[in-house]
Amino acid sequence: MRFFILSFLLVCLVQINMSQVHATPKNSIKEFSASAEFTEVKISPEGDYLSGVVIEKETDKRTLIIVELETLKPTYIVNFKGKGEVGAYHWVNSERVVVQKAYKQVRQEESAYRGEMLAVNADGSRSEYIFGYKGGDRAHSYVLDTLPENKKKMLVMTYPWTGTNYAATSVYEVNVYNGKRKKLTTSPISNANFLADHDKNIRFSFASDSKNSQQVYYFDEDKDAWVSADKLMQGLDEFYPISFSEKGDSIYALAVEDNQTSAIYQISLPNGERKKIIQHDVVDPLELYIDEQTKALYAIEFENGYPEYEFVDKKSDKAKHLNQLMTAIPDHRVRIVSETLNGDKMVVMAMNDKNPGDYYLFDTKNKKINYLFSQKNWLDPSDMAEVKPISFTNRFGKTIHGYLTLPKGQEQKNMPFVVNPHGGPHGPRDYWEFNSENQLLAQHGIAVLQVNFTGSGGYGKQFEEDGYRAWGTKIQYDIIDGTHYIIEQGLADKERICISGGSFGGYSSLMAPTIEPDLYQCAIGTAGVYDLEELFESGDIPESYSGGAFLDEVLGNDIAKLRSMSPSHNVDKLKVNILLLHGDEDERASIEQFEAMKEALDKANYPYEQYLWDKAGHGFYTKESREEYFNLVLSFLQKNLKV
Repeated sequence: MRFFILSFLLVCLVQINMSQVHATPKNSIKEFSASAEFTEVKISPEGDYLSGVVIEKETDKRTLIIVELETLKPTYIVNFKGKGEVGAYHWVNSERVVVQKAYKQVRQEESAYRGEMLAVNADGSRSEYIFGYKGGDRAHSYVLDTLPENKKKMLVMTYPWTGTNYAATSVYEVNVYNGKRKKLTTSPISNANFLADHDKNIRFSFASDSKNSQQVYYFDEDKDAWVSADKLMQGLDEFYPISFSEKGDSIYALAVEDNQTSAIYQISLPNGERKKIIQHDVVDPLELYIDEQTKALYAIEFENGYPEYEFVDKKSDKAKHLNQLMTAIPDHRVRIVSETLNGDKMVVMAMNDKNPGDYYLFDTKNKKINYLFSQKNWLDPSDMAEVKPISFTNRFGKTIHGYLTLPKGQEQKNMPFVVNPHGGPHGPRDYWEFNSENQLLAQHGIAVLQVNFTGSGGYGKQFEEDGYRAWGTKIQYDIIDGTHYIIEQGLADKERICISGGSFGGYSSLMAPTIEPDLYQCAIGTAGVYDLEELFESGDIPESYSGGAFLDEVLGNDIAKLRSMSPSHNVDKLKVNILLLHGDEDERASIEQFEAMKEALDKANYPYEQYLWDKAGHGFYTKESREEYFNLVLSFLQKNLKV
């Protein structure tokens, strides 16, 4: 009886303390910091080869490996000597790839692309330098169209080095074996992108001007000149030509009407008659699926919480293939990332909240799918935490969406929490996906809240613009309201909540606690912007083509308001423990931002911790820096959240 009573008491004590314990972490910081082993996997046009970028473990350099599909034996490895590494690459015919050459930098972790492109056969033969400054090209170059049915040519866009951002863009037809080229056209506007028709004639040129106004031009073959595409747009905003239809007499375009969510339109040429194909009430399209053989748009991916797929043509072969893949790999976001010319084989990537990504080969004729490899096979999805979509009503009565990462095997109440605001703020948003940092925290018993606050991208033009000139007000209120939501739901221990983010998330991590000082116990600002006036003076935004116009639009120039929304001018309102992390070579949130916050804290005799990386930029591009970052963040959070 005594043994029974003691056992019963022990069980009760274990149950009482379950909310305060968590399982031993399954993975180390080093494993979460490691670069993906395989990325950018593609199949050659005739299906003879597979290729992918492999990250060298010792140097962290990107290397391209090409293997025979049947045997998976390597035929050639593109591995630049010295500081060079592989950038983007493209199959330009059944045997040949074109590779961008990037360079590891002395003062920065992030590699730099200088406009060089090289071509080589799958067996390593006929290597040729086909574009770049060593050949006299003073421009950045990018592949516009691989022309896979043309064995010798591709289309290349070039952005000249002029010392400014105002140069017009040109398109060349380039021989993939010797680099000889012929200029096809020059855009009527600077920094343009292009769309070619089925005959590979350049028909659209589009960009934003220095005032951030949209400019779209259509090439009138009768006039042999670029003309404004206003007739085709007819009041549509944020107009982005996607592709020509199967018959070539119309285009698909992504556009916004009346500040709603983005919709897909089919627009007839040249009269401009249009038909709305599809639109989601809450979110913008995330991924567009176009049949490489027929050029028809067959599916659209949205993400309102979890991924959703809408089929434009449910009877098309490609729509059936995508449905088959979703059935074969359930509970994953499924992407067709590469396919053969005739579509008989596809490289598929599947990923979800617990899985960074697996690659598969899909034989569409025989309906067979075979696993190839994982991006990070050392991370077991079964050990990872679930990411749950949530929504709540903010103080203004608007629905705000977000995500919770909840530690596995831990009672989901009164948990220590980190609120993790995303960067941007305009354009980016958070998704249902694998996040190394959040999974690391979850394995140490810390839950994470992500909020797609007012101003985030992906929820329509009006939602994004509602965050303009409200960086320190409406946006922060949503983050704070989200924090109150997890407390009210009983998920969070209100005495153990920290806020941590990078870039704009770093700004929010220091700004939100000035508005509600008692809500958070600690704050981590990484690569943050802390003085909004300084944003107009330093960093790469004011130096960019339309950067000044962008800042005027989203922030305004009311000095008093900018200061009221700057953490460095509101130190007197802070109560949290602070950790500041920054890269000395950050070109977006310049080191002046870190120094402004540091100086303000020092002047107020406010205690804080700090760490500077001498080579890091706006983010961490080496596994060593990520490991340092994770160690600093986890240690600081464990101390302040008492876990």
